[in-house]
Amino acid sequence: WLGGTLTNLETIRKSVARLNYLEEIEKKPEFKMMSKKELAGLNRERIKLERNLRGVRGMDKFPDAVVIVDSAREHIAVHEARRLGIPIVALVDTNADPNIIDYPIAANDDAIRSIRIILQKLIDPVIAAMAESK
Repeated sequence: WLGGTLTNLETIRKSVARLNYLEEIEKKPEFKMMSKKELAGLNRERIKLERNLRGVRGMDKFPDAVVIVDSAREHIAVHEARRLGIPIVALVDTNADPNIIDYPIAANDDAIRSIRIILQKLIDPVIAAMAESK
């Protein structure tokens, strides 16, 4: 979780705009005329932005809810969502506090198979509803 993803959305938008700009200049002929050092720096910046922003790139407003797999590890995400009043659905293991989660799901958040099954059960109705609304 990138700290400030929800509480500092304006800065995140600026970073997304920078990523879009970096992708655009790669297509321009002037890009090929840059030095290797400049190209390496721009490429390194683009890769870092892609890694950090890939999940929120298209987010133009606050989400209606947040789904968190490991609420203890992603405590910053929990804090930001609570601060903004965004409902939290989270897998809660024995090392986490279920009282701060709006919709806790008691589960082992270390077992990839259980995570996959639970997330699929959460995602399927959303996908079905989106298909119906089209």
